[in-house]
Amino acid sequence: MSEQPQISMPTTYNPKEAEQKWGAYWTENDFFKAGDRKDKETYTIVIPPPNVTGMLHIGHALDFTLQDILVRTKRMQGYDTLWLPGTDHAGIATQTKVEQKLREEEGVSRYDLGREKFLEKVWDWKEHYADTIRAQWNKLGLSLDYSRERFTLDEGLSKAVREVFVRLYEKGLIYRGKYIINWDPAARTALSDIEVEYKEVQGKLYHLKYPLSDGSGHIVVATTRPETMLGDTAVAVHPEDERYQHMIGKTLTLPIVNREIPIVADEYVEKEFGSGAVKITPAHDPNDFEVGNRHELPQILVMDEGGTMNSQAGPYQGLDRFECRKQIVQDLQEQGVLIQIEEHVHQVGHSERSGAVVEPYLSTQWFVKMKPLAERAIEAQKSGKGVQFVPDRFEKIYLHWIENVRDWCISRQLWWGHRIPAWYCEDCGEATISRDEAQACSSCQSTNIRQDQDVLDTWFSSALWPFSTLGWPEQTEDLKRFYPTNVLVTGYDIIYFWVARMIFTALEFTDTIPFQDVLIHGLVRDADGRKMSKSLGNGVDPLEVIEKYGADAMRFMISTGSTPGQDLRFRWEKVEQTRNFANKIWNASRFALMNLQDFKASDIDLSGNLETADRWILHRLNETVKDVTRLMDQYEFGEVGRLLYNFIWDDLCDWYIEFAKINLYGENEQAKRTTQSVLAYALDQTMRLIHPFMPFISEEIWQHLPHEGETLVQAAWPIYSSSLEDADAVEQMELLKNVIGAVRNIRGEVNAPMSRKIEMSLKATQTRAADILRKNEEYIIRFCGTSHLEMGLEVEAPDQSMTAIVTGAEIYLPLAGLIDIEQEIARLQKELQSLDKEVERVEKKLANENFVAKAPAKVIEEEKAKQADYTEKRDKVLQRLAEMKELQQS
Repeated sequence: MSEQPQISMPTTYNPKEAEQKWGAYWTENDFFKAGDRKDKETYTIVIPPPNVTGMLHIGHALDFTLQDILVRTKRMQGYDTLWLPGTDHAGIATQTKVEQKLREEEGVSRYDLGREKFLEKVWDWKEHYADTIRAQWNKLGLSLDYSRERFTLDEGLSKAVREVFVRLYEKGLIYRGKYIINWDPAARTALSDIEVEYKEVQGKLYHLKYPLSDGSGHIVVATTRPETMLGDTAVAVHPEDERYQHMIGKTLTLPIVNREIPIVADEYVEKEFGSGAVKITPAHDPNDFEVGNRHELPQILVMDEGGTMNSQAGPYQGLDRFECRKQIVQDLQEQGVLIQIEEHVHQVGHSERSGAVVEPYLSTQWFVKMKPLAERAIEAQKSGKGVQFVPDRFEKIYLHWIENVRDWCISRQLWWGHRIPAWYCEDCGEATISRDEAQACSSCQSTNIRQDQDVLDTWFSSALWPFSTLGWPEQTEDLKRFYPTNVLVTGYDIIYFWVARMIFTALEFTDTIPFQDVLIHGLVRDADGRKMSKSLGNGVDPLEVIEKYGADAMRFMISTGSTPGQDLRFRWEKVEQTRNFANKIWNASRFALMNLQDFKASDIDLSGNLETADRWILHRLNETVKDVTRLMDQYEFGEVGRLLYNFIWDDLCDWYIEFAKINLYGENEQAKRTTQSVLAYALDQTMRLIHPFMPFISEEIWQHLPHEGETLVQAAWPIYSSSLEDADAVEQMELLKNVIGAVRNIRGEVNAPMSRKIEMSLKATQTRAADILRKNEEYIIRFCGTSHLEMGLEVEAPDQSMTAIVTGAEIYLPLAGLIDIEQEIARLQKELQSLDKEVERVEKKLANENFVAKAPAKVIEEEKAKQADYTEKRDKVLQRLAEMKELQQS
């Protein structure tokens, strides 16, 4: 692009046009591609890969915008930046979506299609939504390096997954066994602990009477899931519980099925809780499973993978688990076994993906031993060599989880995902674990082998994301140059799911932490603070926001609307305010451009005779550069937004550009040239500062400004310079702003428009203030709208004048020239009539005994507040009327 500005700037900013134009321009010219600055320090972020399950939501928009702000800033600061994009196959979620689509549109299941055909359908789905996500990224203006885009099921990442599985298996950290796991009966797959959401549910506690087999009595037990009693294989009591010591070793007759089960002693039982006796169902409860192992109890599964009662359930076979509960409760009541039903509020696990009530279920699965992996992460964190959490309070949450981590169930009963690299021999029964397709059994060499049908948990591949995306296990140039990464930006809701596991695997396989910082942001909630959800219908589509207000307005609002770690409330009026902010920037820039015709970047010269306003705006710009740069490094985006908003709206637009008009419209060519230099420089630097937040409008404006270089994307980040510090200019401008502001406030109070010229006396209270006022007299005359100005240390206060006191000066405005007394009296009388009516209305209301007796206290307090407010306003109007009438008579 030429350094000659384009003068023809439209009167209004068109977000759609700018977004389409610059988005295409940036990507077509590979401005976001990493690796071209070999001599520069690197800065790397790998995007938290969104699931290929559908459209991006407003939470994604927040997450990605924060990353883009960091990447654009570092790119402008000269770093060789890589922001690596990618998507996640999202096993359960994606397979569920595709199965639903097949049922609704074709009336078939995955079993009707078979594994191969079904996976073809899922790949079609993936391609469609990956394209959709890519288009949404572009709409958001994300500066991603698409040449390095990855997918968790692409060949390179699949190779990394197999490598990690084999290495962990060979170290004894992956094992296969029969354990109680979380089971999703709807998706028919295992879940890890952190894929279970616990919700408070109003349920019931059923107290059951189990008779001793010898007829000598009974034991009372309690359960929230009476359908599982069909799988009971013991009742446990505490070994020191005197009530039951004589029963230990005896048997009970299990009601309904009439199976004898032993009474066992185990310290797991709490003597003081309930009856002190606990039914043991090893195949349907994790604690019972452990008790069962200690006492070598049978493990009886009474339902199948879909939550339907099986043959072990006897007369209830074929019933859904909840239907079985109703029926068995009725039967137990009829038999006199159910002695009490108690209302009971408790936490019930639900599948994060399907929403189904999770069933603790005995199943053969693959697991990762997490304790050995956690030990290294704990050591790194406590020695100061771990990751830096922002805010740091999340470090405690992270440490608490990894210090209490449990083994991770990594197998899933799905078809979509990384197939477990295990082959079972049909002849000798041994398992062969292999990085590549196994051809024969590693034990007996038989070729009669079959691969495990299950796939790995989605988070298994996601845990490798920071290094697998860069080519690991190969020692690629990208891996050497861009790893470890600099920062991970993510929500607090996946610290366990993802953040901890990435740290575990990175330390195990790369001997380093995967990222230096973890920036935790909150959730985007609705205006009332509620979590967004389909059921509430309060979700916000980021594309709808962009369509209505533009990408820049949305980006600025969501990125600056909260502090790290805190939730953000989405309000449409806030987006509208940022749209207005964008328009303010556009209009100010357009005015500047009309006064920068034929002005080139090489013409900018700040060494000339700068006036007070010029020196002040350069100081404020320099101060803003310093503070913004510091706060960006601290991830304080909200504070950065506040600083930029105040500097641009107040200092640059409302003050400096107004002051600049004096020279721009004046006859002094040298002064005009100096002001043009300052204005061009200030706007150029401001566009650079705002660019990471509002990339489209800043690029559009910058291309119109005098500039050097092709794109704002590659322009240098502003640098603080001590030479631009100017305390003297600040002191002068503060006095001028205070004087001008005070005069304008008085004009507002008496409804005197700026078009009406007024007399003004300005008494300086200090010699220094007098010097400043004299030096800047032209500004005061222009912006206070004076026809006559008297200034000095000895100025007398005129009779009957409005007065304002500011630091360093006293301001006097004679009333006679300030207002039309007759009009002001008429206006005040009209206002008095209105206030009289309001005072009368509220006094009658409060005097009404029925109202006071029936109205809520809050309503009464509100009416009393109105009464006080209206009365105070009426008194002020009366006082002002008296002053005006006195002036009229003088």
